[in-house]
Amino acid sequence: MNSKQLSQQLLRWFDQHGRKTLPWQQNPTPYRVWISEVMLQQTQVATVVPYYQRFMASFPDIETLANADLDNVLSHWSGLGYYARGRNLHAAAKIIQHEHAGSFPLQIMEVIALPGIGRSTAAAILSLATGERHAILDGNVKRVLARCFVIEGWPGKSHVQKTLWQLAEELTPTNRVAAYNQAIMDLGATCCTRSKPQCTSCPLTTHCMALKQGLVKTLPTAKPRKIIPIRNTKILMICNREGEILLEKRPPTGIWGGLWSLPEMAQSESADSWCKNRLGLKVELLEEWPIRRHTFSHFHLEMQPQLIQLKNNPTHINESDRHVWNKMQQTYGLAAPIARLIEELNRREL
Repeated sequence: MNSKQLSQQLLRWFDQHGRKTLPWQQNPTPYRVWISEVMLQQTQVATVVPYYQRFMASFPDIETLANADLDNVLSHWSGLGYYARGRNLHAAAKIIQHEHAGSFPLQIMEVIALPGIGRSTAAAILSLATGERHAILDGNVKRVLARCFVIEGWPGKSHVQKTLWQLAEELTPTNRVAAYNQAIMDLGATCCTRSKPQCTSCPLTTHCMALKQGLVKTLPTAKPRKIIPIRNTKILMICNREGEILLEKRPPTGIWGGLWSLPEMAQSESADSWCKNRLGLKVELLEEWPIRRHTFSHFHLEMQPQLIQLKNNPTHINESDRHVWNKMQQTYGLAAPIARLIEELNRREL
């Protein structure tokens, strides 16, 4: 099968079965497509749609996003995960405002230079928003190409990725580029899925080499497995007499970077000494909750929540850039596991 045949078959399938009513497909400006592509990184469409709609309602253009407070941006990202994406969007909007006169750049190398945007994301933004010919290679496209052409080896390896990029460039047509790129992404997302692919519904069935050779289940080659380490921490739910809970802002980088969270301490520390040293107060009530596990891409985090009631308001901590007393209304940008803890505490208080 030559490249023209493949693109034509994909486009015919897309015209009948492709997704055309997603919110970012309506008035697909570079800004709107950019926000969607970043949100869709490692996140499914069904999850992204409500976040996208809320985000666009609050930040309808680059200027609004660039001038927004980072805490406000991250509060719209709370629960979506991979929070560096939200920080990068905010940083990139400021760069666009100052270096590109507030207009999203249309040269691919300028787009790639923005924080949080790689080659495939930049290509998707420009091709979907402007129709320019740029090949894409996201996870769905890698899976389709690896199966169709029996490309073995983990796609994260440079030589495998180079082969996949060569195929992607060769197969991308000169006409209807936006439709083709959306088609091959849709095919991977809805038909040529990681598990239980719908091969009988695939427009490329008669040409798929993996299907002919019985290799669909083994391609693309999985990433070599590593033992994921476990990290342990204590999460402190410190409540004052007014029913407020202490939030602490995390460093700008690292896990949950820039978000508000609950204070943490090492497993070897005691809540009594922590509160005495940091707050100048003794603990009135200490209740340990069951350990919660949250899995990141490279480690498991086991959290031991401890509920602390203070006798008096603290003398060492007042509202500052790093600490704030909150009425548990969750108006701050919180990581999903922390938001769930506060929600559970709020329900108990009610």
